[in-house]
Amino acid sequence: MEWLNYHHLLYFWTVVREGSISKAAVHLRLAQPTVSAQVRQFEHALGETLLERRGRQVAVTEVGRLVYRYADEIFGLGRELQETLKGRPTGRAPRLRVGVANAVPKLIVYRLLRPAIEGETPIHVMCHEGQPEVLVAQLATHTLDVVISDMPAPANANVKVFSHLLGESDTSFFATPELARRLKRGFPQSLHQAPMLLPMPATELRRTLDQWFQSLRILPAIVGEFEDSALLKAFGESGRAVFPAPSAIAPEVCRHYGVTVVGETPAVRERYYAISAERRVTHPGVVALSATARVDLFAAHHAASARRTQRPRARTKAS
Repeated sequence: MEWLNYHHLLYFWTVVREGSISKAAVHLRLAQPTVSAQVRQFEHALGETLLERRGRQVAVTEVGRLVYRYADEIFGLGRELQETLKGRPTGRAPRLRVGVANAVPKLIVYRLLRPAIEGETPIHVMCHEGQPEVLVAQLATHTLDVVISDMPAPANANVKVFSHLLGESDTSFFATPELARRLKRGFPQSLHQAPMLLPMPATELRRTLDQWFQSLRILPAIVGEFEDSALLKAFGESGRAVFPAPSAIAPEVCRHYGVTVVGETPAVRERYYAISAERRVTHPGVVALSATARVDLFAAHHAASARRTQRPRARTKAS
């Protein structure tokens, strides 16, 4: 079994945290050549370059940033262990590192993560946004704890991950009150040639929308396509075009962007997933967001949809 030299790890971690070898040497009460030599030995043992010289400064490599994150966790746990043994509260909130796919509405993410931040045991949430395939790959290196996406992990992913369905929602179309008044009558056919903002063609929502438009022979006048859902809604706030968003967050969208609902369709449904490296999620933050999705965010919308589609019972004649 290979053993990690924690003294060398500490020297490297201190250099990165302090920003230079000279400052690290002062903090560690060691000579600069000693700190430099110990870090070089650590790099040699790992077989990786962690720091690069840039003039008088040092820059952290990509591998160095990964090692630093692990070191930060290791020494944080060490401090927590000491404080626990001394009978003192740790004061260190557990971290939840979340990857958010670009296409997922930010109001959905906020609703999912709010209980983790505001709960009785607060969790330190760290959000990273990007392409789903890039974020999923970071689960393998434990850079992220969970990825929130609008699609499950691809079956041909190079990493072993598990997709947990959080919920699904119908789709509503929104516009400023003036534009919405013109489009509500005759919905959804009123969307034909209506100015519209849509997600990029590569997204799951856009593919479903295109199929729905085609089935109804609706050809919207697309004036903008966006990778970022929040930017799409910001343009919709200007009042020049209609835009889609999940019905589950319709009240928040109307309140936040000053728009109103034009119409809703159950034919276009958005699904959201929590993707993790574990089959059964155990991180308290992931458990909290899963519970929020199940009993709050999507549950109320599903109940409302069921009531709308429920057929009235046939009346029976009195005997």
